[in-house]
Amino acid sequence: MRLRYIDRIRAIAILCMVQVHTAAIIPPEGISVDHPIAFVSAAIGGMAAPMFVTISGWGIYRSAKRRKESVDTDIFSWMYWILPRVIILSFCQLLVNSALLLERGGRFEWMTPGVLTLLAIASILGPLLVYIRRDRRLQLMLLLLITPLIIRDFNGIDLNWIERVSSHGTEQWIERLLLNGTYPALPWLSFIVLGSLIDDYSENLNSRNKTLKFSLIIIGISMIYSFYLGIPWALTEGNAILTFFPANTMFIFTSGIFVIILFKVLEGDEKSGGKPKGGGKLSWLEPAGRLSLTIYVMHFLLLGIVAYEMQNQPRLELYTAFLLTIVHTSIWIPLAVLHEKYIPKISFEELLRRFN
Repeated sequence: MRLRYIDRIRAIAILCMVQVHTAAIIPPEGISVDHPIAFVSAAIGGMAAPMFVTISGWGIYRSAKRRKESVDTDIFSWMYWILPRVIILSFCQLLVNSALLLERGGRFEWMTPGVLTLLAIASILGPLLVYIRRDRRLQLMLLLLITPLIIRDFNGIDLNWIERVSSHGTEQWIERLLLNGTYPALPWLSFIVLGSLIDDYSENLNSRNKTLKFSLIIIGISMIYSFYLGIPWALTEGNAILTFFPANTMFIFTSGIFVIILFKVLEGDEKSGGKPKGGGKLSWLEPAGRLSLTIYVMHFLLLGIVAYEMQNQPRLELYTAFLLTIVHTSIWIPLAVLHEKYIPKISFEELLRRFN
């Protein structure tokens, strides 16, 4: 049975991704990092990727679990499941990178590892997760959570953006993929494991609620600590309690907790046979959720054209940039509805479903 609240979470995640990427390509004139709009945009961006990766981990785990339960799984059967996903996701990453090349006004080199190569690694990990007990997966997630503390400077804390998206030779490309790229496996795979755990713990409400309360206390203490030290609580990069590039332990922990809260809120009573939060009022989000990977790729292709045309052009005024960002984010909702109505079989999601 397809869960509607999952499609809604996917939709929110991909639309937030579209918003933050659009804002990065057409930043308005005169907006500093401490401007309220910059803070809101950064907050959306900080939650978008964890949501997107966690919900992808949930889907990969569920797909692998269904395959384990429905077919006689041996090494060849699992390879038939894994290889198409790795190839398709890696191909999509190359499309994204090629659309936004640095020399064309974009943000990447063509070989840059990113969130889709992270999901390709997760596809390799997926079959392993279904054979690991829930408590062992929880331990694995906690280990991944603290990897920034273990690898320390190997996470690329001193890299600028150009260095982070560039790699010279195979060894450095592997470093970007695993340790210090934009979405390195360590620690971002913790969200994949989190996705596998969310479904398992969804019926253990008492344990989940206690964990959330304790975690929110820790997050509150981190805010007080930030105020006491006089340093920012959260920054995209730099000296702060939470940082995105590179993702530190407190960022992974905090964003993971808010992702769990989002799951908890939006599931409503659907898991027990009722309706998701909002009933039918939020159903307009669902087509975009079912098309999240395709939207992810296609919005970058469009932004690549915009980036190329805006090279060496002055920044847009605040309201113009804001309006264009909202329009570009919103347009994917009706496009997803039209896609589902007229060409539902043409998408990357449909291609992946053929190998379930």
